[in-house]
Amino acid sequence: MRLREVRLASGLVLGAFLITHFGNHALGLVSIGAMEEARGWFNTVWRNPTGTVLLYGALLVHFLLALQALYRRRTLRMPLREAAQLTLGLVLPFLLVAHVTGTRIELALTGREAGYPEVIRNLWIRAPEIGIRQGIALVIAWLHGCLGIYFWLRPKPWFGRYALGLYTGALIVPLLALLGFAEAGRAIADNPDLLNAPEPSSAPAILSEIRTGLYLAFAGSIGTTLAARAIRVSRNWSRRIRITYPGGRVVSVPRGFSVLEASRMAGIPHPSVCGGRGRCSTCRVRVLDGLEGQPDPTSSERATLARIKAGPNVRLACQFRPTHDLSVVPVLSAARTRLTVPAGNSRAARGQEREIAVLFCDLRGFTSLAERRLPFDTVFILNRYFEVVGHAVEETGGHLDKFVGDGALALFGLGTDPEEASRQAFGAALRISQGVADLNAAYGSELDQPLRIVISLHVGPAIVGEMGYGRATNLTAVGDTLNTASRLEALAKDLDAELVVSDELAKRAKLDLAGSRRQTLTMRGRTAPLDVWVIPDARALAKRR
Repeated sequence: MRLREVRLASGLVLGAFLITHFGNHALGLVSIGAMEEARGWFNTVWRNPTGTVLLYGALLVHFLLALQALYRRRTLRMPLREAAQLTLGLVLPFLLVAHVTGTRIELALTGREAGYPEVIRNLWIRAPEIGIRQGIALVIAWLHGCLGIYFWLRPKPWFGRYALGLYTGALIVPLLALLGFAEAGRAIADNPDLLNAPEPSSAPAILSEIRTGLYLAFAGSIGTTLAARAIRVSRNWSRRIRITYPGGRVVSVPRGFSVLEASRMAGIPHPSVCGGRGRCSTCRVRVLDGLEGQPDPTSSERATLARIKAGPNVRLACQFRPTHDLSVVPVLSAARTRLTVPAGNSRAARGQEREIAVLFCDLRGFTSLAERRLPFDTVFILNRYFEVVGHAVEETGGHLDKFVGDGALALFGLGTDPEEASRQAFGAALRISQGVADLNAAYGSELDQPLRIVISLHVGPAIVGEMGYGRATNLTAVGDTLNTASRLEALAKDLDAELVVSDELAKRAKLDLAGSRRQTLTMRGRTAPLDVWVIPDARALAKRR
């Protein structure tokens, strides 16, 4: 198992402990008796030999890996979120030492276990300053864990869909815990004899020595790590390499720095969605010169590069630690990695791969129709048609990407799951079909022949983000899913069908297309055939719904 997976596994164990611990505190909103009853279950899970080894083993491993990450960093310049996560993780042990020695270690030495009434009385009445410190420690531990989970989940394609719920949970859990603790404290203060909480016994003097020893051990380990890091940096300072960036800018860094660390040290904007952990590819660079003789990619870097089908001269800046001079150019510009969320979409889409539904539509024979009409008449008809398409897409929750000539592209699923996106796209197709029919009825006397629409629908992964230049920048998507949907539109014309729906979208939307023709198509650029549903008249389907 790689260190990254070990850090994640240990963090998840600590996160599970925090959630159960916070849940136990939150029961103070019910009663102290409920807290005590739940504490029995809590101790069953975490105070048996297996739970104890798992918890403290995860805590020790997580702390050691934090020290290792601190040592490996060639520069302490980093984004604020990364700095906050690292700092909170290193500060946390100092805030927890007193609590651990007063509970677990005292229990091991004396066999005496303090219940919630005694602990709350000590922290709320006898030493409220310690209670405040423990509350701060809980919040810091939770923030550190939330940042770690955020960095882990942020590159996931589905993160945007569930981000709001995750943020809400991250806020509610510690809030309920603190409110439960405060409510229990008020109950004890109003009734000191509640549950006959025993007076605390005098702790053995050795507890103070253990507490001091733990403080010194943590401080010493951090100090030793910083000293070792300083020695390494001073030794490497004489073995410097030069990294040349676009525009001729040259950054000189000690050997062993990653390209991303070099960018950060020099203040060069360099995107890194996952925080430099090799979990995404946004920091990748193209090596223009000096790749020969450089270290080979690590297994994690190789896996990420293989996933994006990167060329042989592309490396992940966060993982690539050059050993001699080279010239690079970031593949993604930091100024263009921000994604604008379309109006009406309350969930922030990320500039990354996600599952979306795609709708292409086009007017058949409109070029010849336009040749026989005055330009202003053509513009009038086109604008009425664009209104039909725009209203249909917006009313079903989609994003109108662009109009090209008399064709349109719409995206669905920027804030929903692929199943809902597929249903939205199909609903938009039916509305467009009906809208064009209404146009024919309204302007039939002005048209030499009725307007005929052709629509294609497909669903699959695509890269969604802002693309373009200057004012021509807009939210769009690229990938095989869009290419396939575009080809389906062209095939629909050949098949003389108004609507062609990929079988994948039909399954996601749970469509009943019985009576329609199913066909297997082989398309240029695709090795595998594609099953589609060919529908001559979309309005006939609408009548069956």
